[in-house]
This record gives sequence, C-alpha cells and structure tokens, in this order.
Amino acid sequence: MSEHEAVVRMWSGVVRTDDRDEYAAYVERTGMGEYRSTPGNLDAWLLTRDLGDGRTEITTVSRWRDLESIVGFAGDDIERAVFYPEDDRFLVERDERVRHYRQAT
Repeated sequence: MSEHEAVVRMWSGVVRTDDRDEYAAYVERTGMGEYRSTPGNLDAWLLTRDLGDGRTEITTVSRWRDLESIVGFAGDDIERAVFYPEDDRFLVERDERVRHYRQAT
C-alpha cells in the first residue's frame, strides 16, 4: 500500500480554552508520541479550534500504513479511543470512538 492509500484515524475532544495549551502539550507527550513511535504510523497532527464560548476543540489526525498497524497502538478494538491518566482533568467532552478513513489521494 502506498502512502496515498493510507488509513487516517481521527479523534476529537473539547477542553476549556484556558487549558488548551497545557492539554495540547500533554497530548503531544502522550498520544502523539505513541502514534509516531508505533510501527506503521506515517505521520500525525494535533489540531485546535476555538469554539468561541470558552471551549476549544482538539482533534488528532494520524495516518497509518494499514488497519493492522493501528492495532499496535490501540489494541484489538481499533475503534475505541485511547485515553491517558490526565485526560479526565482536561476534557469536558470527548469522542469515545474514533473514525477511520481511507485516504483517497
């Protein structure tokens, strides 16, 4: 499979805007670091979007060689979101399931 046929994994959560920078740094150290160190990961990004009401949406996007590579990060239930110990302190909303897409081009 080429990089142009990769699997894209997306997850979103919401934090208080005041916590945005601290949470983004935390996710970089935890989830993003694990994404990038898992064999089969092609790349990963952390996106933020101010919702204008004191909340900020956080979205992680990662690209993978194939679904089997994602098992190395997420375990057998690749649709289940992976959380870390301090997530509960920051997240005011969260997706419990992730979305997977096939990269078209």
